[in-house]
Amino acid sequence: MWNEKKQSHPSDRSQIVAIIIVVLGQGTLLPWNFFITASQYFNERLKGSNGTTAAVQKDYNYDSWMTLLSQLPLLLFTLLNSFLYQWVAERLRVAFSLVAIFFLFAFTATLVQVDMHPDTFFSVSMATIWFISMFVAVLQGSLFGVVSLFPPRYSTLFMSGQGLAGIFAAVAMLCSIMSKSDTKSAALGYFVTPCVATLLTLLGYLLLPHLEFARFYLNRHQADKLDTSNKLTSSTGWCSAA
Repeated sequence: MWNEKKQSHPSDRSQIVAIIIVVLGQGTLLPWNFFITASQYFNERLKGSNGTTAAVQKDYNYDSWMTLLSQLPLLLFTLLNSFLYQWVAERLRVAFSLVAIFFLFAFTATLVQVDMHPDTFFSVSMATIWFISMFVAVLQGSLFGVVSLFPPRYSTLFMSGQGLAGIFAAVAMLCSIMSKSDTKSAALGYFVTPCVATLLTLLGYLLLPHLEFARFYLNRHQADKLDTSNKLTSSTGWCSAA
């Protein structure tokens, strides 16, 4: 049993695990913050100012639709994730979600260089926001489960990382505005930034099980589950014998 083989708690050397937890927290809210901070870019594109001209100016209500189509899948797939964990391994859920978010951000960055009719651009952007929010819901629910295995301090660090996501997006926007590049290049640089950040989040997550401090808490959880399973099996066998 785990309690009988209890080891001394290893230390988080150089606070590497703490830094990774902050990065993971930032990765969960990065998509929302990057899309809401870039509302001016999307509204300009929807006015037909990126190489196309709409015959009639339409009010697409980007901010309202963006909020709806990001929060609705977030709610639905957070609920779905509460059942999904029973059939899909946590490692697969997190890794697949981060890879999907990376490709969707890369697709958004590619659209900066593509001239499209405002109606088409609006539809494609809303679909992208829906799918990114869907994967963010699975990612966020899964990572909360991982972080809960660590001491309470790490849950605080995770939420601090979520708060930093907004600052990170705002700084990226300021850098793109202050750069002397043209509008397209500035927007491209802005959307490439979350691609890099998402890759770093994925690398941090994959590195986590290889660190002694993280491995201690992750393995303890597995040992506790096995211990509980053995107790239930023994109890069932005793009842059957009786």
